Amino acid sequence: MKRMFAVALLAGSLAACRGHAATSAETTIAVPPPPNVVELPPASPMLDQIKRDVVTLRDLPTDEVTAAGKIEANPNRVTKVLLPVTGRIASVLVKTGDAVRRNEPLLTIVSPDADAALSAHMSAQATVTQSEAALNKARADFDRASDLFEHNAIAQKDVLTAESAFAQAQAAFEQALASREQTSRRLMVLGLDPGKFQQQVVVAAPLAGKVLELSVVPGEYRNDTTASVMTIADLATVWVTSQVPESYIRFVRLAEAVEISLVAYPGETFTGHVSRIADVVDPQTRTVKVQAELDNRSGRLRPEMYGSIHHIASIAKTAVVPAGALVQNNDGQSIVFVETAPGRFERRQVKPGKPAGDVVRIAAGVAPGDRVVVDGVMLLNGLLPK
Repeated sequence: MKRMFAVALLAGSLAACRGHAATSAETTIAVPPPPNVVELPPASPMLDQIKRDVVTLRDLPTDEVTAAGKIEANPNRVTKVLLPVTGRIASVLVKTGDAVRRNEPLLTIVSPDADAALSAHMSAQATVTQSEAALNKARADFDRASDLFEHNAIAQKDVLTAESAFAQAQAAFEQALASREQTSRRLMVLGLDPGKFQQQVVVAAPLAGKVLELSVVPGEYRNDTTASVMTIADLATVWVTSQVPESYIRFVRLAEAVEISLVAYPGETFTGHVSRIADVVDPQTRTVKVQAELDNRSGRLRPEMYGSIHHIASIAKTAVVPAGALVQNNDGQSIVFVETAPGRFERRQVKPGKPAGDVVRIAAGVAPGDRVVVDGVMLLNGLLPK
């Protein structure tokens, strides 16, 4: 009887336990994620629309100066073409924008000065011939007088007279040689051949480059040899000139690297080096002129193009995220979504810095190595509870 009572009591206890367990299971409620977290199941098609990237460190400027800039021709590689003689312009062999080589003919001139230079050279040559003959005669007279004096045939004064004539003939000969050399150089400068009259003077390019300005036409007469008729510039290198505020000039150093952005090429950056810093401050604008030299062998950079020049003072490793990872909420705060686990995305407020190309500096909110959403941020933001 006692044994049956114990079995019944055990059965009742087990039934009570099963009933309590069933009641607990029925009352269990799933805990929702925090209000700033979006969780997507592994099979969700939304995961395919979301792209992630890793927060990285980059060497970026910490102190920099940005000033408006303008492309200019390198003044060390610009020449003004002047006429060597007055006369009538016979032909102009180039036009504005043409690329020319060094010593390439640019124009020709019909000038009376050319015939005058040829005449002067011929006259100088004749003088050399005459003075050389006189020198030879004076040398022979001096030698004969010296021989006669040794044999007591003439007086010493006759020897001295012959010696003086010989010295004068030698001086005249040297002067004639110098005059002929001068006229020869004149012909060489004008590009004329000795002995040929009615030659045209050919003006050649003093350097290789492009014709930027042209102010002469065939047929006109030019009598001013100090006026420029053409400007040629070698644009293989160009300068970017900027006006840096006086308060920031301490950041600029000679030969330092600078970055140049141009209106003509948005989103593209060119690199140059500071070649000159002005020695004075502009009293009107309180700025200092700074010029940087750029390689322009591609020919893409043209004088008078506008842009900006960035002078970098120091570099530091900085956390960055792609620009597409940042959005602003209704309160104007910058936020990103960080993937803390597969399919689990946490919204975080961050403190952004200056953009640097396709990335943005981040001062706080994420750390290097965090996986942030770069495509699909607005989709996740719309899934958060309102």
